[in-house]
Amino acid sequence: EDNHLLVVEKPVNLPVQADSSGDEDLLSLLKAYLRERYGKPGEAYLGLVHRLDRPVGGVMVFAKTSKAAERLSAQFNSHEAKKRYAAIVSGRPDAQEYLTDWLYKDETTFSSRVVPKGTNGAKEARLSYALLGQAEKTALLDIELYTGRPHQIRVQLLHAGYPIFGDQRYEPSQEPGAQIRLLAYYL
Repeated sequence: EDNHLLVVEKPVNLPVQADSSGDEDLLSLLKAYLRERYGKPGEAYLGLVHRLDRPVGGVMVFAKTSKAAERLSAQFNSHEAKKRYAAIVSGRPDAQEYLTDWLYKDETTFSSRVVPKGTNGAKEARLSYALLGQAEKTALLDIELYTGRPHQIRVQLLHAGYPIFGDQRYEPSQEPGAQIRLLAYYL
């Protein structure tokens, strides 16, 4: 933490911001932390400049000032901000791969899917991965994200034939109740 930024590790299964579940959320917890730490009356400002899916844990940055929020948002929008993830997937992926797909977000189901290029409402999604280790049925991947689409890593790896272990939304046939094996470890 400094005067401009607050960097935290988001716990798994905690929403980044308030949603219809009414569950405790990270943004509200951090605003309460700022109010208490600095004795701020009323609402503390904290800019949300990127997100992680609820079941995914890992590093996040928040802006403590509107100027910092503006600058961070510009870095995320221009892809100057670099994000890396570790994932355990099913299958036997190549040693390295660069994936480009077109994703469509279904607002009624809050899910995404790969669609043909040119599909109305679809957005380009790009990532690369490197194989870090291979077991009999699973592999450990280091993933670099170049675009930030909803559920991008989960959907692109599933489409490539390497579903993320424990992803109950996109691969419900996997072990019931398993925690998704996806972690944002670098920002």
